[in-house]
Amino acid sequence: MPSGIAVLDALDTARTQWYHFKAIMIAGMGFFTDAYDLFCITAVSKLLGRIYFEPGHGEPGKLPRGITNAVTGVALVGTFMGQLVFGYLGDKLGRKKAYGITLIIMMTCAIGSGLSFGSTPKAVIGTLCFFRFWLGFGIGGDYPLSATIMSEYANKKTRGAFIAGVFAMQGVGIIFAGLVSMILSLVFLRLSERTPPFMEDPNKSTDPKADFLWRIVLMLGALPAALTFYWRMRMPETGRYTALIKGNAKQAAAEMGSVLHIELDEEQEKIAKFKSSNEYGLLSKQFAKRHGLHLIGTMSTWFLLDIAFYSQNLIQKDIYPVMHLTRKAENVNALEEVFDTSKAMFIIALLGTFPGYWFTVFFIEKIGRFMIQLIGFFMMSAFMFVIGVKYDELKNPEQHESWLFAILYGLTFFFANFGPNSTTFVLPAELFPTRVRSTCHALSAAAGKAGAMVGAFGVQYYTVDGNKIQGAMMFMAFTNMIGFCCTFLLTETKGKSLEEISGEDGGLDDSGQVNTIKTEA
Repeated sequence: MPSGIAVLDALDTARTQWYHFKAIMIAGMGFFTDAYDLFCITAVSKLLGRIYFEPGHGEPGKLPRGITNAVTGVALVGTFMGQLVFGYLGDKLGRKKAYGITLIIMMTCAIGSGLSFGSTPKAVIGTLCFFRFWLGFGIGGDYPLSATIMSEYANKKTRGAFIAGVFAMQGVGIIFAGLVSMILSLVFLRLSERTPPFMEDPNKSTDPKADFLWRIVLMLGALPAALTFYWRMRMPETGRYTALIKGNAKQAAAEMGSVLHIELDEEQEKIAKFKSSNEYGLLSKQFAKRHGLHLIGTMSTWFLLDIAFYSQNLIQKDIYPVMHLTRKAENVNALEEVFDTSKAMFIIALLGTFPGYWFTVFFIEKIGRFMIQLIGFFMMSAFMFVIGVKYDELKNPEQHESWLFAILYGLTFFFANFGPNSTTFVLPAELFPTRVRSTCHALSAAAGKAGAMVGAFGVQYYTVDGNKIQGAMMFMAFTNMIGFCCTFLLTETKGKSLEEISGEDGGLDDSGQVNTIKTEA
């Protein structure tokens, strides 16, 4: 149903053209950077242990569990806080004003992470954690801003695919995190002149050059952010923000007309009436009545998904040997261990994680967000349940089921991404009114990061001795089924305009006048 306002209707019905793909690339490169920065630490965390911590119990040096949690988890805490702060700023200051700041923070802190200094291991790790926190803060801001900008730029027929396409760049970033670490570890292996596959005693010697490896891997995260910064600054503010929040019809018509290569009427009076009929805030009774259940739905489903999604790596220590992707730590030197870990990460991402993202892009406008999320939650639950029941048999490489373990593990990743990991990002960018769209997406994303912290610190701590993984897998199967049920709090948004979905267009009748009956309903 048309809104009756030219600039909004033009955005909804615009043919897919170059500026759409340009917006996907500009926003998507932010997510590429986000994923690279968050996941590259996995490839080098064991190297940090080899360099800065002494061997123990016959094993090569490794990060103590508390330090591992700090190095990997501090970015999640930063992301949580960044989502809330930048989500709010996106609605108050504008999407564009806040957008460039996130990239500056990511560039600065990626470089700072690699330059982490200190005269003691504790000082180096402390500095690294400082920069990783602020790196996460910038990454967190990218979630609500990228989703909101893409949703407000897109036409209604392909909006879901465009938003999912932005998010799919996360999968590309994970692949590159593994690929870059793998290539650089090979380069350093050649430079170290240790060409034999194994060292005689890797516990007692770590090549000094290895200290440069992890620093370079982390600093390279600044490169894609730097390449994108110029184009982000040249993007105009979204027409919906300019018209419906700032109330500047002239600027909205001029900027969106330039982008779409058409002439648009200003319609200042219509926009002023439209704006005045939709000025209720996030904490108002009107918002609670219209969108309260939707917000509970987006927050709960993202929270429940991320408990499982960020706990999936707890069985990596068993799945990698089954797939012959890693060797025992005591049999390889530090650089070879980085290579093995990176290779495993690359293959899992390429075969399991990456396809799921792009299945969502291709099918979201055909199947719909609602159905993809239901299917994803259900299938994740089913596969995790099977892994939990058969865990002891599956992890035994002597058994014929060993590759079944790898397939089941890969399918949990596939249906996470061809499922709720993608749709929980898309739906909050569509369901809520323009005035609070960025904030509501931020609240939903922050709930997800709260779930990630439960998974990273709670579930993985519970299973640290390896004897409780079956119970953890059954628990995750259960949380996924709760997510399946919470999805029914949401509604399908396929093929509708943002104003139709949010109910904002209920404020005007076909002639552009305030419709008091609809407004009061």
